[in-house]
Amino acid sequence: MMQHGVSAVDEERLLKGTTTIGLVLKDGVVLATERRATAGSMIANKQTVKLFKVDQNIGITIAGMVGDAQVLARYLKAEVSLYRLRRNGPVSAEGAATLLANILSGSRFYPYYAWLILGGVDSKGGHVFSVDPAGGCIEDRYTSVGSGSTFAYGLLEEGYSRDLTTSDGVDLALRGLTVAMRRDSASGDGYLCHVITAKEYRELSDDEINKRLKALKIPLPPALP
Repeated sequence: MMQHGVSAVDEERLLKGTTTIGLVLKDGVVLATERRATAGSMIANKQTVKLFKVDQNIGITIAGMVGDAQVLARYLKAEVSLYRLRRNGPVSAEGAATLLANILSGSRFYPYYAWLILGGVDSKGGHVFSVDPAGGCIEDRYTSVGSGSTFAYGLLEEGYSRDLTTSDGVDLALRGLTVAMRRDSASGDGYLCHVITAKEYRELSDDEINKRLKALKIPLPPALP
């Protein structure tokens, strides 16, 4: 049940307009999204960034209202940076997810219409959390949020395994996004993918993603003018 004035209709709105994926693999975490932003039935933007690096060990994906989601991303990044300065070390993935959930649940008079996936690696290993607009925070081995998530889950349910590497996870995420984009009109126009391990935070380039798409026999997204 949604809280703090977020109705069932609002929840349905939040699930429209994107597909985001988070996976915990044996050597790290993969976060991935597509790039379409919609305004009703219109495609408002084809280069939307829905995936943000928060710290060297943490990233988030966003779904919902773009403005609210971007504010939350900036807010969390600032708080995590302050934590690192004060404690001389990174916040844990669970700590960052709890902080994000508290920010959302504390917004009683102006609820944020955003649903996020937070992924990170810390001393306990890899983690992904689904954080809803009421401040609910659920950890899982894999999760998907957005209007295309039902299609992505169909592939993730069959293809996910705890034994997959981050390289395998990138391919699985790209396949999941592709399935969603084929059936969900609010998802499309390209891919974003980040890989987080104990050693590094890596943002895959368009060239890297395109090479993987070719190897998977997935058509490349149309080039933008």
